[in-house]
Amino acid sequence: MSLPAEEYRCYRHTDREAYISCQRCERLICPECMREASVGFQCPSCIVEGAKTIRQPRTIAGGAISARDGVVSMTLIALNVIGFLLTLATGGTTGKMFESGAMLSTTVVTRSGEILTGVADGDYWRIVTSAFLHENVLHIAFNMYALYLFGPFVERALGISRFIAAYLTAVVMGSVFVYWLAPTNALTIGASGAVFGLFGLALMLLLRAKQDVRTLLVLLGINVFISVAGSNISWQGHLGGFVAGTILGAAFAFAPRDRKGLTQLLVLSALWIAMIAAIVTRTLDLTS
Repeated sequence: MSLPAEEYRCYRHTDREAYISCQRCERLICPECMREASVGFQCPSCIVEGAKTIRQPRTIAGGAISARDGVVSMTLIALNVIGFLLTLATGGTTGKMFESGAMLSTTVVTRSGEILTGVADGDYWRIVTSAFLHENVLHIAFNMYALYLFGPFVERALGISRFIAAYLTAVVMGSVFVYWLAPTNALTIGASGAVFGLFGLALMLLLRAKQDVRTLLVLLGINVFISVAGSNISWQGHLGGFVAGTILGAAFAFAPRDRKGLTQLLVLSALWIAMIAAIVTRTLDLTS
C-alpha cells in the first residue's frame, strides 16, 4: 500500500497515525485497534465478523455449552436443602409449609380440624412445590445424592435451558401420575419423580453414546423394587418422572441432526399439552 504521508490514518480513529493494515480488510489500523491473529493483525470489526463464521461447540442435544459445569444441579440441591430446613423450622411434617406445599389431590380436614385445600380445588402450586419438600434426613439425602450423581452429567449433555425444561417436566409429570393414580387424600412429597426423570434421561443419553448401561439398569431396578415394595413410597411419582425423562431423553439424544431443535420443541410441547389436559380432566373428574 502506497499512500501520501497524511493519509496514513487509522480508519476507526482518523486522528491517529497508522502504518499496519488489517489482514482481512486491508484497512489501516492504529495500535489500539490491532488484534493479534494467526497471521499478522486484524481490526475489531473483522474479528467480530470472523467469530460469526466459526461454528460454536454444542452439546449432544444441541444446547450451548455452559462455562459453569453443573450450576443448575447444584442450585436445585441448594433449593431442596433450603426447603427441608424451612420445613423443619416451621413444624416438620405437621407444619404449615409442609402441609401447604405437599402434593394433595382433594381437600381434606386434618385431625386438628384444619382444612387443607387440594389441587382439584385450586392449589395447583402443589404440583411443583411438592418436589422441593422432604420428610426426613434420609429422604432428602438419598434424593440429593442421586441428583448430585446424575444431574451434572445430564446437564452437561443437554445444556442449561434444556436441562431446566427437562427437570421441570419430570417434576410435573410425576405429580400428574400422583394426581391420577395415588389416593386423593394422601400428602406426597419429594424430588424422587425428578430423580427418576434424570434416570430416564441418562439412560437415553448413554445409549446414544453407545456406553455400557448395565450399572444404571441395576440401580434403576433396585429403585423400582424399593418403590414397589415400600409402603410409604410414591411409585406413581417415580413412574411419571421416569416416563417424562425417557421420552425427553429419546428426543434429545436421537432427534435428526438437521431438525434437532424443532423435534425437541415438538416433543416437549406435546408432553406439556398432555400434562395440562390430564390435570384439567382429573380436576373435572374430582370436582364433578
